[in-house]
Amino acid sequence: MLHRTSFDLEIKSYKEQQNAAVNLIQIISHLWYNRSIELVLFREQLIDETVDSIISLLRKNTTLTNSGPTIFDLLRVANILEKADLPPARIDIGKLAAKAQAYMNSNDGLSAFIHNELEGIEAYQELKPRDVVLYGFGRIGRLLARELINKSGAGQQLRLRAIVTRDANDPKSLQKRAALLKSDSIHGEFKADIYPDPEKNALIINGTTVRFISARQPEDIDYTLYDIHNALIIDNTGVFRDEEALARHLKSKGAAEVLLTAPGKGVPNIVYGVNETSVNLSLYDLYSAASCTTNAIAPVLSVLVQAIGIEKGHIETIHSYTNDQNLVDNMHKKSRRGRAAALNMVITETGAGNAVAKVLPVLNGRLTSNAIRVPVPNGSLAILNLELSVPTSLEEITRLLRNSSLSYRLAEQIKFSDNDELVSSDIIGTTAAAIVDGPSTIVSADGKNVILYVWYDNEYGYSHQVMRLARHIAGVRRYTYY
Repeated sequence: MLHRTSFDLEIKSYKEQQNAAVNLIQIISHLWYNRSIELVLFREQLIDETVDSIISLLRKNTTLTNSGPTIFDLLRVANILEKADLPPARIDIGKLAAKAQAYMNSNDGLSAFIHNELEGIEAYQELKPRDVVLYGFGRIGRLLARELINKSGAGQQLRLRAIVTRDANDPKSLQKRAALLKSDSIHGEFKADIYPDPEKNALIINGTTVRFISARQPEDIDYTLYDIHNALIIDNTGVFRDEEALARHLKSKGAAEVLLTAPGKGVPNIVYGVNETSVNLSLYDLYSAASCTTNAIAPVLSVLVQAIGIEKGHIETIHSYTNDQNLVDNMHKKSRRGRAAALNMVITETGAGNAVAKVLPVLNGRLTSNAIRVPVPNGSLAILNLELSVPTSLEEITRLLRNSSLSYRLAEQIKFSDNDELVSSDIIGTTAAAIVDGPSTIVSADGKNVILYVWYDNEYGYSHQVMRLARHIAGVRRYTYY
């Protein structure tokens, strides 16, 4: 008989886990691409993930959440979800498997538990997809294009139909735009099938046509000529920022609503997960997704406002340099921003303190803010120095923010990290709006002052917040289980 060493047994055990993950990936792909049902693992995306990365994600998150589902448990749950008659949905299979531990040995019992746990999902009818137009194709525009394409699934939510640019879209320009969408120095290769179609003035992306429209002014466009109707226009140019300017988009035939990817004046500023339910969508057709910094700090501040109370505070953002700054020293309309961005730390202003008050009115006049632009191309940090209404402790702050990262209301917005080796490059590609650096939290001896370090991917995390808000505005938000 062949003698198996402990090493052999370890290999055998891991191979069994890998085989289970292979089967899980097949179900994940089938549910997403054919039925618009997205499975996530403790809020982490699973679509197009590798076998070993899924096993690693499970290990890391079961440690964080103190829950014990195995890869085999996930597969059992996924098999039942695949056989169930479900509408488009986003389901955290990690949380579902964790809650179903007592039923894992009985397929009938597990099926009944899952049916009861997803009570109310039947009320979500088939979604009516909405056309989307990206107005602008810069850093945020291209990331939104990636996200819209990645999350198209069976095409039952948001459909990217066109992209508007100011300059001509000749064959050479289309080729360059395809290259910029495909390759990104920060976020890596976009694994999609992309090629230009000069006859249509379009890019063909994963088999679908995305038109490129040249226009100097929003009102010059007739989207219906491209069979685009009732469209949500996502303006990521930063040119039109107040109500009057944004309303110019609505003069275009085929446009229904406008979402600005910057702070807006005279329009609702919304941080999804924090104040979207306080805005009556029937009263508006112009919206702002606020800034990347506001989206990072507002969810964290909302937790503390509700649980403890904030008397006053200061927000200091350590922000990556942006395209607004100069590559080499040159003239700039704002102080200090004219100096070479990749060589200098640059003190500049930020409106984050005032902007938060538009989302959390209780903080009006209580926060100051400033910013330092630093020589990294992406990945930022907000330092929240807060005076609290009542004394607290480090343990209580940690508990509040950790639990908030796992709760339904802010599970997509807040990620809690207990990694004491975390640095800025580690948070690139994080879909959450905010990553709380748990080991760095400081609470004063009297418990009245707390300093929080909140990381955020100011491009990728913000783009996901824009997408969440876009789905909400467009009325295509699926059933969600977190």
